[in-house]
Amino acid sequence: MNRRKEILDLVRLAGKKKYLYLPHAIRQMSRPDRMITTAEVRSAIQDGQIIEDYPDDSRGHSCLLLGKGYNGRPIHIICSPKDEFLAIITAYIPDPNQWSKDYKVRVKK
Repeated sequence: MNRRKEILDLVRLAGKKKYLYLPHAIRQMSRPDRMITTAEVRSAIQDGQIIEDYPDDSRGHSCLLLGKGYNGRPIHIICSPKDEFLAIITAYIPDPNQWSKDYKVRVKK
């Protein structure tokens, strides 16, 4: 099985149990210039795709997902599946100056 599909399956399985929003995620999601809702995060996780995989992350295997929020706006979510919950490490609206037009690849400067 391909590694990205494997971690995506784990993310979605953990997300069916419970979400744990880490303090950094809450701070980023509640910034006035982005205001990302928990419903948008859940939707992005269920329908999004993995664009980066971090198997050696100090917080445990994690990944960066690209999903869509309200009105189709792009949302990036870094999360880590655990046995009892899905840890939401951060969620943000990607900066178009730092990402490709489809928000899947970091722009190298």
